[in-house]
Parts: sequence; structure tokens; C-alpha cells
Amino acid sequence: MAFLGSTVRRMVSAVRPPRSPLCRTPARSCSSEPTKEKSVPYEKTLKQNDRASSGPTKPLPRSADVVVIGGGSLGCQTIYHLAKMGMTNAVLLERDRLTAGTTWHTAGLLWQLRPSDVEVELLAHTRNVISKDLEEETGLHTGWIQNGGLFIASNKQRLDEYKRLMSLGKVYGIESHVLSPAETKDLYPLMNVDDLYGTLYVPKDGTMDPAGTCTTLTRAASARGATVIENCPVTGIQVRTDDLGIKRVKAVETAHGTIETPCVVNCAGVWATKLGDMAGVKVPLIAMHHAYVVTERIEGIQNMPNVRDHDASVYLRLQGDALSVGGYEANPIFWDEVSDKFAFSLFDLDWDVFMQHIEGAINRVPVLEQTGIKSTVCGPESFTADHKPLMGEAPEVRGFFLGCGFNSAGMMLGGGCGRELAHWIIHGRPEKDMYGYDIRRFHNSLTDNQRWIRERSHESYAKNYSVVFPFDEPLASRNMRKDPFHQVLTEQGCVFQERHGWERPGWFNKDAPAPVKDYDYYGAYDHKKNVNYKYNELLGKEYTFDFPPHHDVIKSECLSCRHGVAVFDMSYFGKFYLSGPDAKKAADWLFTADVNKKPGSTVYTCMLNKRGGAEADLTVSRLEPGAANLPLAPESNGDAYYLAIGGGVAEHNWNHIRTVLQDQGFHCQLTDHSEDMGMISIQGPKSREVLQEVLDTDLSNDAFPFSSHKVVKAAGHWVRAMRLSFVGELGWELHIPKDSCLPVYHAVMAAGAKNGIINSGYRAIDSLSIEKGYRHWHADLRPDDTPLEAGLAFTCKMKSSIPFQGRDRLEKQKEEGLRRRIVCFTIDEKVPMFGLEAIFRNGVPVGHLRRSDYGFFIDKTIGYGYIRSPDGGVVSADFIKSGDFTLERMGVTYKAKAHLRTPFDPENKRIKGIYA
Repeated sequence: MAFLGSTVRRMVSAVRPPRSPLCRTPARSCSSEPTKEKSVPYEKTLKQNDRASSGPTKPLPRSADVVVIGGGSLGCQTIYHLAKMGMTNAVLLERDRLTAGTTWHTAGLLWQLRPSDVEVELLAHTRNVISKDLEEETGLHTGWIQNGGLFIASNKQRLDEYKRLMSLGKVYGIESHVLSPAETKDLYPLMNVDDLYGTLYVPKDGTMDPAGTCTTLTRAASARGATVIENCPVTGIQVRTDDLGIKRVKAVETAHGTIETPCVVNCAGVWATKLGDMAGVKVPLIAMHHAYVVTERIEGIQNMPNVRDHDASVYLRLQGDALSVGGYEANPIFWDEVSDKFAFSLFDLDWDVFMQHIEGAINRVPVLEQTGIKSTVCGPESFTADHKPLMGEAPEVRGFFLGCGFNSAGMMLGGGCGRELAHWIIHGRPEKDMYGYDIRRFHNSLTDNQRWIRERSHESYAKNYSVVFPFDEPLASRNMRKDPFHQVLTEQGCVFQERHGWERPGWFNKDAPAPVKDYDYYGAYDHKKNVNYKYNELLGKEYTFDFPPHHDVIKSECLSCRHGVAVFDMSYFGKFYLSGPDAKKAADWLFTADVNKKPGSTVYTCMLNKRGGAEADLTVSRLEPGAANLPLAPESNGDAYYLAIGGGVAEHNWNHIRTVLQDQGFHCQLTDHSEDMGMISIQGPKSREVLQEVLDTDLSNDAFPFSSHKVVKAAGHWVRAMRLSFVGELGWELHIPKDSCLPVYHAVMAAGAKNGIINSGYRAIDSLSIEKGYRHWHADLRPDDTPLEAGLAFTCKMKSSIPFQGRDRLEKQKEEGLRRRIVCFTIDEKVPMFGLEAIFRNGVPVGHLRRSDYGFFIDKTIGYGYIRSPDGGVVSADFIKSGDFTLERMGVTYKAKAHLRTPFDPENKRIKGIYA
């Protein structure tokens, strides 16, 4: 038998002196060799040692409404929720036995608090299914154990993060307590608290049993009419092309027969990429070894909570009277050759890789140094570029859904994600805002880029336990998409952000250029670590929940725009053309606003799903018919529209439009010219004065009114000029063919020199736009928010008789009254907020901030959040006016003022060029 302490000593002996703190002489002798035992710590698994029955456990049906492939946590949760929602002609196919791939060896932890409101809701549903619903439906116990969870903070920033989680938890009724080191010792006597700053204790966290959970799920699904078939590997996916050229799922092939079906759900875990290949679908995940060890019995450990020591990158899961010890290391082992025969199997543990977790575990629970290791558990898990799952309908093939890439969180997210996936399949969209998991969050140029998948998945894995700071950026796979201004802005000190593969300006460092370097894997795998890395140093200074050191730089960028003129590079925007014989019909149906005004008009609008939720906000410009002048204009004999869309969500928008066109049978052309044009936005009181020297057209209010556009010459180059603003000032956007970008940019900067023109970035845009009250999609406007709730009723053509997608839901909501609505809040204290802060009305939680930033012109912190009435009633203007509101930030409450209109320029005078 090996002991944890001796394992550490053996591994560090080559690099440390023999008398380091973790190398104390053991009180008793122990084996010098690590255990060879490989087994999971569960009393029951679904593995069958006798392989006498090698065929399918049930006959295959000839057809099904949906076929779920993969019998792990997600597959079982999805088939259960499909059946529960009434889709009984559903089949689950598992190549071996249930849980055989990665689920059987999972640690099964469930933590209720995450830095995401949607994930908190998903986890809550999983917990309800596992701890209550299934037992009530089947009479069977799933193996759920509620022993609580304890998050360890070894520094102030970590404890601040936990306090943020605690505040969010109050909105959802999740009990949690910040404990002092002494209180932590009382709760967990075996813990070393000497180096602790504090802990967060969540009493109703717990653990799940994979075999018990999946067995109960499939029994409940079968009782409702679903069919679960084991020992039936899938050998192919048939795809047909319909009359409109659209690829659709046709059937699932196995060695034992074919099932005709219009819908497949890929829940195949680390094998999901191979399954996607069968249908021509890209599945951007990668397989890695992920491990934990199981200790021998520990006296006094019974009933202790599970522990996450994020700073040591280690977790301690209670396993009866023992512990499972695991974590996330900086040098995980990739499983490049994924084997189809790997079922109920484990790898040999690489102690060189795993040793760091043992060291952290012994520091936290010192008794572990003298505790034996009973077994090791090292199995494959699938990981993704942002450590979020892959879900939703694949862009390549209609009817092919993803439910994979769960980054070791398939058990705890399974219930919530299984329900959303079932709703997605049945109703076309999930109920919640699942954009953060939707495969369409990634640009199509990235999802088969192996460098991007590998580097980003590695970084996300290595940083899984890092503090989630508001302004962090990845270092992996940068510079994938660069606009024509990239080099000149880099030379001027631009600190870039990464969105959708694009490098977009974040803010401008006045000291020196800070270029992004190639990824160094944080020095792992013998990569030479980047040195003198200015960009990384600046990122590190952002690692705070206070104002960052360059707060004044962003202030300067904002106030230069408010008082003078600033240039914003917004080239990463999606730039689409919609044309063709049914373009007007499509535009009427797609867009909430009436975009069919005279050519030369530009309209801000939303696009909705069938439930009335906002799938996008964008500007739509109606074009003059005529010959093609690409990239500035497509050929059109009739109606044509130019769509400008936030670049971080361009792929989502593209696929939403394409799906609606297909479902409605509209004959249109949708073309993407995002890479062919750059875009700069010149904003501020002096923007007209600057641009009048550059553009060959009259920029007066009468000649060039707000919400209009023209193709004009800028410094001798053709551009499309649009009078718009996303910051609440007089200004124009210039959409420029890429070869003309730099000459036009230099002309603008030269003309603006006497007016003090400066470059500004998206950090300034975030501040300026929230100050003005403009929405950011996927922050204060999401697919589960309607325009009426979001204060965007003005974008909806409700006074016309023109139908549009989601209109019926808005009409019903308008008639019944709003049960929730967005509200603007300001506070007088000079403290930063970032979103997720709890909103209280008269001392009762009524919501949380979705988005927050500092407004430099009004000199206040501003936040936007959706509030509900505690009694579920209508949220009226009087409800807001009569309330006494506070915001809770990290456990501290601040008196807040609620605003029904933006506190900055509520009359919209500035965008009209009216300055006092």
C-alpha cells in the first residue's frame, strides 16, 4: 500500500532537498511503490463481466422521432426529459452498457453556486431531478447524498469571488455562509486552516452516483414509453438533401438494423467527434486524461462536506469514510487516439502529472500524509475551447443536435441541460438562455481548426479553478482573425480582446505596445514560457474586483468621446446582405421593426424566436436596387438589405436567419462579407467637423439625418457612411472595403488631429453604451427576454398589421402585463459592479444585475437588471417608483436609485447633434 505522503516524497525527491515541509519522516513504514489498483469507488457499476450477450438488449424499431446516441449522464437525462415532455417515440442507443464511456468513473460532485445565473438554474434543476423528482416517480433512490460543499479561499480575491456567489445565491434562495478560519475548523476539524482567508459553505451541495442516477433515469423514461437499447454501436448517420439543398438527418445505421429518424442527438462524450464525422458535422472537443485517487479509511472524515480548494487546484470528495482527491493540472495528458473499444476502462495514472494535487490535498487535510491510497481512477473526459458544453442544432445538418463536451461536469449539469436540450428538440429553442453552450457561439472557421481546439481547450482546463475575473482574456490561439487596422492599432498601444476569433480593441495603453504572442502552454510540455510579455502583465493587473489600474485611461477614452471626438474600430462586426425575390417577405417576418422604409434608411431592430425572446439586435439598412458593387452593395433588382451585427454573435445571427429562411421557405440569398470590409465609428460632438473634411457629402442634419446611410467617397475611396451611434453621441460609421481601410483611417486621424481625436476601445463602448441605456445582446438582452421586458417596445411594429416571428407572444404579454422588466440602477458610492449583484426591493430579493459598468460622464456606477414582484404579479411603473432598492455586492448592500429612463440624455438630443 502507498501513502499519500510517501508518494509526494518520492516524486519531489529529484527536485527538492529531502527535508522540505512535505518530507517529514513517516510515523509508520509504507510501500515505496504507488498502488496498481485501478477501480472506481462505487459499490455498483453497470459493467458486465460476462460478455455472453453481445447483441442489442432490445429489438430496434424501424423509425423514431428522435434517436439519442450515448448512454451517459447527458444521454440518459435527455431521453428522460424528452419522454417527460411527451415525446415517447424516442430511442436511446448505447454502444456498450449505460455509463460505460466517461460517466461511470465521474466524481459526481454537485456545487450549486457558479458565476452564471443560467448555470445556477441548470444546477438547481439537476439537483431537483436527482434528489426528489426521480425518487417520487420511480420509488428508487438515485444515490444522492447531501453532505454540503466548502470552497476554500487562501487570499482576498478568492474570498471576494465567493462573496459574489453568495450574493447571487440569495436571489435563487440558495443557502450559503462565509466562514472564518476558526468557523471552518469547527465545521471540518481535520482541515488545516492556518493559511486560509475564509471559506464559503453551501449546506445543500452534495454528490451523485452515476450508476444509480442513469439507471433510474432510463427506467423513468421507459415507463413513459421511451426505448433504451444497450450493446448497439452506431455505424453511420444517413443525411439527405432536400429540394432546397438543405441537409437533414435521415436515419441512424447500426450493425443490427437502421432506424429512420429526422433527429439525432450526439451525447457520445469523447467519441462525439467521430459521431459528428459520420454526418459531416464538426464537433470541436478534445479528449484528455482526468484523474483522482481514492484513499483508505480516514477516522473522523465521515459526514464532512466536499471541498474545493481552487487555489491549490484540488477537490476532496467525501467517499463514505474516505476521500477522493483530484483536480486540474497545467499539463494534462491528451488522448489523441480515441479508441472505440474503450468501455468501463481506465488508464494508468501518471504520478508525475498528478503529484501536484496530492501536495495540495495534504496541505489542506494533513492526515492524508499518513493515509493509504486504495485505488486510482484515471479516465477520459471531453474538453472544449471555453470549458462550456456543446449543445444545440449543428449548423451543417438540420436535425443533428449536440449534447457533449461537458468538461467533467456532465453529471451536475446533466439535468438542467437535458431538459433544455429536450425543449430545443421539441420546440426549436431552449427555454433558458443557452447561448453560452450553443455550438453557434463559435465561428465556423474555428470549429475544425485543430490548433484552436487544442490550445484553447488546454488553457480552459488549466484555468478551470482560476478566479473568474470580469475582464480576463485568453492567451491561447490568439490572432486567428485580424482586421486591416490591427497592426497600426497595435503600434499605438492597443490592448486587444478576443471575440469570435477576432482581435478587437479593448483599450489603449499609453506606455508601450502590448502585442499578443503565440501561446506558450504556460510552460507545459517543454514549451518555452513567454518572457517580458507586456500583454500578459496588463491582463494580470485586471485581476481584481476593484477598479483596475487603468481605470483613468478608460475614463479618458470615454470623456474624449463625450466632449470631443473618438474613433472606434468595430471591424469585427458581422456584415451580411439579404436579397432575392422573397427578401421583403423575409425582412418583414424576421425583424420586429418596419425596415421597409425608403432606400437609404437604417433601422435598429430585434429578431425574435417563436416565444418572443430576442435572438438578436442589429441594424438593417435598406439598399437601392442596382448592379453589384461588392463589397459595398450586392446585385439586386428588387429589395435588398444590409445587416450589421455585433461580431461576437455573428455566427449565431447567421444561423438564426438561415434557419428561419429555411423553415418559412423564403427564396433569398444571405451572403457574408464580414471579412471583406472594415468598419470605424467616429463619435462625439466634433465628429461632424472632422468627417466633413474627409467625406465628399453634406453632413448637415437635413442632408444626412440620423438613421440614414449613403455610399460616398472618403479621401477618394468609396465607403458606406451610416449616421448611427452606439454610444449616445453625434457620429457616423464608415463601412470600408478592406483595401481602403488604412487610407481612410489615416485621413480621419489627420483631419481630427486639431480636435484632439483619439482611438478608443470596447471597454469605453461598454461604459458609454450602458450610460446611454443601450442594450448589449447576451448581457441585458437575451433569448429569454422579450423586447417589451427589455424596454425595446419601440423596435416592434405592433401598430402595423405586419406579422413577424414572435408577435403573437408579444401581443399576449402586452395584454397580460409584464411579470418582469428591466430597470436601470445607480449608486452614489464609488465602487465597481460587474453584473450578478443581487437586487433587493424593500429588503426582499427581486432579481440581479445582468450588466454593470461605471458611467464616467454622470460619475456613477450604473447597472441594469430584470426584476420581478415577489408575489408574481405585474411589475408596473408604480411598483418600481414606490420601492426602496438596494444592491448587494460581495455581501455589502448599497442604496440604489431606480430609473425608468436612462439618466444620461433621456431626450436623445446628442445623437441628433443638439448640444447645449
